[in-house]
Amino acid sequence: MWVAKAGRGGRARVTMKAGRGQVMTNDNWAQVSEELKQAVGANNHTTWIAPLRFEALVDGVARFHVPTTFHGNYVLQNFGDQILTQLARAGVTVQRLIFAQSASASAASRPAAAQPSGSSSGQPAAPALISDDDDATPSATLDPRFTFDRFVVGKPNEMAHAAARRIAEGGSLGFNPLFLYGGVGLGKTHLMHAIGHEMRQHQPHLKVVLTSAEQFMYRFITALRDKRMMDFKQLFRSVDVLMVDDIQFLGGKDSTQEEFFHTFNALIDAGKRIIISADRAPGAMKDVEERITSRMGSGLVVDLFPTDFELRVGILQAKADYYRAQYPGIVVQPGVYEFLAHRISNNVRVLEGALTRLFAFASLVGREISLEMTQDCLADILRASDRKITVEEIQRRVSEHYNIRLSDMIGPKRVRNYARPRQVAMYLSKKLTSRSLPEIGRRFGGRDHTTVMHGVRKIEELKSTDSQIADDLELLRRALEE
Repeated sequence: MWVAKAGRGGRARVTMKAGRGQVMTNDNWAQVSEELKQAVGANNHTTWIAPLRFEALVDGVARFHVPTTFHGNYVLQNFGDQILTQLARAGVTVQRLIFAQSASASAASRPAAAQPSGSSSGQPAAPALISDDDDATPSATLDPRFTFDRFVVGKPNEMAHAAARRIAEGGSLGFNPLFLYGGVGLGKTHLMHAIGHEMRQHQPHLKVVLTSAEQFMYRFITALRDKRMMDFKQLFRSVDVLMVDDIQFLGGKDSTQEEFFHTFNALIDAGKRIIISADRAPGAMKDVEERITSRMGSGLVVDLFPTDFELRVGILQAKADYYRAQYPGIVVQPGVYEFLAHRISNNVRVLEGALTRLFAFASLVGREISLEMTQDCLADILRASDRKITVEEIQRRVSEHYNIRLSDMIGPKRVRNYARPRQVAMYLSKKLTSRSLPEIGRRFGGRDHTTVMHGVRKIEELKSTDSQIADDLELLRRALEE
């Protein structure tokens, strides 16, 4: 919770307090901010962290004022994890960050219609009502970047894309609802906005609501407080299409879940379409009632898998095409996209944020984007994105590569069919992990460190004389580091 207390000179002092842990004041936030300087670097701190102004902590959501919407989006993408970590170290448990541009600054900087729906605000925005007879313009709530044309399709997301396309095109469907789930930055929100854009253009008679679970909850609470529940029910139960983003946010909020359950049933019974997104599968949601998760899982459940190398390169190329309109004349040298796709593999938003930083930096210094610039400019991101490879992962990959059972490879058998792959796995474990030889030996059936040392030396010798071994090592290394 947050309260205003009188500080020195009678000035109001904002205080935030977690459910458990230390109270956090503006003074303490200044200390946390100073700690962040060590994590993000002095230049990044001066440019991005120092302008943040703490406002409040409400139900695990920390709110900060920022100079511009772009500033807030950039901080959230590039420094959000570090801020959460430092707040936790200060004894404050924060589940989510919101960066809000003050009303006066927002009005002075640009019209509200230009603000993407994904940007953070001090209060949850009203749901996007997308229909010709609605007063709200789609551009005020739908992110203009998130269209089907700008969605890069690859094997990890092709099914989700096809299902979203089918809904957007209308006609009969063999599934309802559509449930999209996957990690951060894999395209769930993009697809929901794309459905909204497509329906606005080709089916303007439909009434479509696009909202987040948080917005749904705040509207529900407001309706209860103002005794306007009938208006709330009318808003959400009179639509043709309901899209709810980040449904896992309803976990533990029993009253909101109750209302959502009845809204869900009313729409399904009326033959209306529902699209839901989450960061996990319906059955994996904690603190969400089983009757809700079972209904959400009764339609088409689609997993957006982590991106592969080719898809990441495609995303970077599409993003670069967009930036060239803003930064004309910027040249990206060969190999940069591939380098980024290889090094930043676990978070698409971090990947896109890295490219954003590169284009901004290149435009300021008037240079081409080279590999050398990329490594210098993104040193902090690259360090944070270095993936930790495990011995167990190496063992699994090697056994799959040589088409043998994992139990045979790490077991006691000494026949050549198992011994050589075992030595390859030991060699890669030594080169790609920080494990000591005794630790590696224990993971290979309790073998002695001298056995591991012999295996590593044997592969060292063979890779210079046996082209097949050399090719296997390179292929396995690439697969593990991707």
